[in-house]
Parts: sequence; structure tokens; C-alpha cells
Amino acid sequence: MRLPVFLRDNARWLAGGFLLTLFSSYGQTFYIALSSGGIRAELGLSHGDFGWLYMWATLSSAAMIPFAGRFVDTMRIERYAGLVIVGLALSMVALAFAHNLAVLFLALTGLRMFGQGLMAHSAMTAMGRWFSATRGKAVSTAALGHQLGESVMPVSFVAIAALVGWRSGWLVNAAFFVVLVLPAIYLLMRVPREPHAAELRGDDQGAQWTRGQAMRDPLFWALMLGLLAPPVIGTTVFFHQVYLTELRGWALGQFAGSTPVLSVFAIAATLVAGYVIDRFGSVVLLPAMLVFVAIANLTVGYAAPSWAILIFMAGMGTAFGLYASAFGAIWPELYGTRHLGAIKSVVTSIMVFSTALGPGLSGWLIDRGIGFPGKVAAMGWYAIAAAVAMLFLTRVVKARVAARIPIPVSASTS
Repeated sequence: MRLPVFLRDNARWLAGGFLLTLFSSYGQTFYIALSSGGIRAELGLSHGDFGWLYMWATLSSAAMIPFAGRFVDTMRIERYAGLVIVGLALSMVALAFAHNLAVLFLALTGLRMFGQGLMAHSAMTAMGRWFSATRGKAVSTAALGHQLGESVMPVSFVAIAALVGWRSGWLVNAAFFVVLVLPAIYLLMRVPREPHAAELRGDDQGAQWTRGQAMRDPLFWALMLGLLAPPVIGTTVFFHQVYLTELRGWALGQFAGSTPVLSVFAIAATLVAGYVIDRFGSVVLLPAMLVFVAIANLTVGYAAPSWAILIFMAGMGTAFGLYASAFGAIWPELYGTRHLGAIKSVVTSIMVFSTALGPGLSGWLIDRGIGFPGKVAAMGWYAIAAAVAMLFLTRVVKARVAARIPIPVSASTS
């Protein structure tokens, strides 16, 4: 199906998924960090104090996502998404009124759980369940919300905060979210899309794995070692970008001002990924994704000239685009759609947990005198090793999907 026809025939469902990923930006690090200066100044926190509090809030959110995320399998998606939106709005209100550490911790935990975790979880579960032969296009279209959010959402908050202050800015966000975004997503997604019989693929008609069975599958954990590389490595580098630019002698504006390059490559890669997934399956994206991670990090790890920034942004942008699509499509291909929400909630929790540990662990190593450029290069070499491993796993995944391998008889159904 040609993309214009696909977009026209499925506009309401794709728009719902796109809005969910777009406004998941409210819970992303790049958005919350815009208020970090005001938070630290008003609550008397150092950079390290706020960093540790943020890490523990993120870890707490990761622990709760598997419990909250599984209900998307038993609730209508528009109702589940509505509850997530309300939870995120209440977290924004809490941040606006956070005058002590306890309220700040609760607000950050809510932003990370509902925003980074469950908003995107709702979108990708819906796309994975509602689409089959065109799942790649659906997932990549919805994932464009992430890319657009990184480009325009920070600018919008800076403008709002300049007018009313950072606390009132979060209240404006919450009001906008409930009054406009909530009804829009509810109306768009209240009619479920049922895949036509002609478009069902083998992975939708084969065995339907439960969450417990998927987590006991060695292939699940092997794939996670490669799939998590872009968000963990990317978060680690961007979290320490000020320190990196100081070591390299770059102006911070050179690094931050190059993010449009990242966005352009991410959008292009996301669109290409949709076609690749529909034709070849999502697993084929993983080796290429990791190669781009390696190129980006090895360049910054070993090259001091400022042109390395552009290569880093192009490489990580491409990796982010491939990751956003593969992350949403690979689980229904492998494990079916009946328990997709429960399985993806664990995957999302692991992703959030890993991205919280990356900056904290790297900061601990910096404090102990281990050079950051060397760590960036080491992450690049890890990506190379993981890419080689994913080449072998690609064959295993393709064989399993093609043969519609059933759930092992010995596995329980928990």
C-alpha cells in the first residue's frame, strides 16, 4: 500500500498514536531538564543532588511500569490512554507546586512513568495490535511524534516559561493537555481498528506468548542487549554533553545547535524503517542501527575537531529513528498481540531503568578519574560487538517467525 493511501485510510488511528508519542515529550529528560535550573535554585539543590534525585525517581517509575502497563491488555485503549494522560497532567501540576523534595520526587516519578513510559507504551501497543501487514508503516508514523517532539516541544516551553515562569508553564501544559489533547486522543482512538483477514501475517496467527513465557525466552534477553544500546548510550552522552564539550574544547552552542541534524536523520530513518519492517521484518534493522551507534560514538571518542559533532548527530539520529520503529514492531512479530501490553510494559520498564543507570554510572566513573571520551569510544566498540551478535540473532528470529514456533510445552502460562 502506498504511503498516501495508507495515511488516508488510517488517519484517525495513526493520528492518535502520533499525538501520544508527541506529548510523551512532557516526561522526557530533554523537556524536564529545561526546568532544572529553576528547580535547583528554588530548592537549593546542587547538580549532583538533582541528578541523584532524578535517577531515583526514574528508577521508581521503571519499577511501576510493568504493573501499570499490563492493563492496556484488558482495557479499551482510549480509556487506558485517557487515564495515562490524566496521570501525566496531575504530575505536571505536582511539579508546579513542588516546594519540597518529597513532592518533587513524586512529580518526577509521575512524569517519567506516565510520560516517558506509558504514553509511548499506549501508542506502540495500539499500533502493534491494530496493524499487521502494514505494522511497520503504522509504528514508524506514530514514532514520528518522538522526533517532532524533540524538535519543537523544548522551544514551546522556553517561550511559555519566558512569559509566565517555569512553574506556571507546567500548569499551562497541564491545562492544555486535559482540555485539548485528552478529548482529541479519546475521539481518535475510541473506534478500534480491526486488521482485515487478508492482511494478517503468520506472527499474528501463531502462538500467543504470555509475559512470563516471553521473559523466560533466552532470545528476549539477547535482543535487549542490542536494542537498548541507542537509548542508553544516547542518554549517557547527552546527559554529560557539557562535560564532553569542555574536554574537547568545543562551544556548547556547537553541540546543542547541531541537534537539527539529529532530528532530520531520525525522521528520515524512521520513514525508511517502516518500509523495511513491512517487507523484511523489524529484526533486520538491529545490526544497521548498532553500526550507526558505533560510527557516532567512535568518532566523538577519538576525534577532537568540531566536525565530529555533525557525524555524531547524524549517526545517533539514524540510530534513534531505526530504534523507534524496531522497538514497537519486534515484540508482536515474536510473541503475538494477545499479551502485547504486558510484554511491552516489561520492555519499557527495562528501557527506562537502563537509561536511568547510564548517566549515574558514567558520572560515578568520571568522579573516579576515568576519561569520558574513552568511555564514549568503549560504548562504540560495544555497539560493534552487539551488531555482530545481532547478525546471528537475525537468522534465529526469522526462522522462528517463519516457522510459527509454538510456546514450549514445559513453559507455564503465568
